[in-house]
Amino acid sequence: MKKTLLALVLGSIILTGCESQGQSTNDKSIKNKNGKMETQKQIVEVKNYVHPHGAPAKGKILMVASSPTVSEQTGWPIGFWAAELTHPLKVFQEAGYEVELVSTNGGQLQMDGYSDPTDASGYSSHDIISLGYMQQEWFNKMLSNTKRLKEVSENEYDGIFLVGGQGPMYTYRGNEELEELFVSFYEAGKPSAAVCHSTTLLLGAKKSNGELLVKGKTWTGFANSEEDYADQAVGMAIQPYRIEDEAKKIEETNFKVADAFSSYAIADGNLITGQQQNSGAAAAELLVGQLSK
Repeated sequence: MKKTLLALVLGSIILTGCESQGQSTNDKSIKNKNGKMETQKQIVEVKNYVHPHGAPAKGKILMVASSPTVSEQTGWPIGFWAAELTHPLKVFQEAGYEVELVSTNGGQLQMDGYSDPTDASGYSSHDIISLGYMQQEWFNKMLSNTKRLKEVSENEYDGIFLVGGQGPMYTYRGNEELEELFVSFYEAGKPSAAVCHSTTLLLGAKKSNGELLVKGKTWTGFANSEEDYADQAVGMAIQPYRIEDEAKKIEETNFKVADAFSSYAIADGNLITGQQQNSGAAAAELLVGQLSK
């Protein structure tokens, strides 16, 4: 019953990378110079680069996911949210970037149950992007044996992307190793992204001068309205704390949220944040946009 209720809570698939041309929309009737009405057609064209299959990679992006743990609130086994890995991964690959995945403790990773499109709850059965990746041998191999954080360094990559989910609330906040890695990307001027509950890292991450990275920054993360919805669905508090509440305690920072479960991402300089699982692709597109400049 709880799984059925929680299935009402979280977002939808974000599709990216298509190219279409010659779409006409919003035709208008206007008066011409002779005072007669005529139809003026408005043309909208959309063009996005898609990397040719088999072509050399443009660069390399580091993605970080939470290692498996257990929620102290619910007792559920938790880890990373599938769509927050696969949807950005699709954006990065279509843009021509190789991706390496690491985790907080290394080894095998575990999807949050509700994010698995094959889960009995049926909540994410619509997530054909994640389902498609799960059919790939290389993808499952990647999940089965990840490097630890300490095995990588900033100079090997063009950008960093923190995958969210339930796990980061326990494995990211206060993780000095991850804070140091993320800040090294940020201070090198490389696009540094976090989405959903992975933005908990920013509550404590400090720059080399001792200031919080988010000081003077506008950023986002999982909203109280979304936590309320999830808690009401299962009849209990799911998280040990709330990112929005904690962010609002920080002076000289601007934490913003959009409507619950909408796709919402912010780039403030090379700090990129996304609100929740429906925002992963949007945050990834902002990261790719910065690498394309």
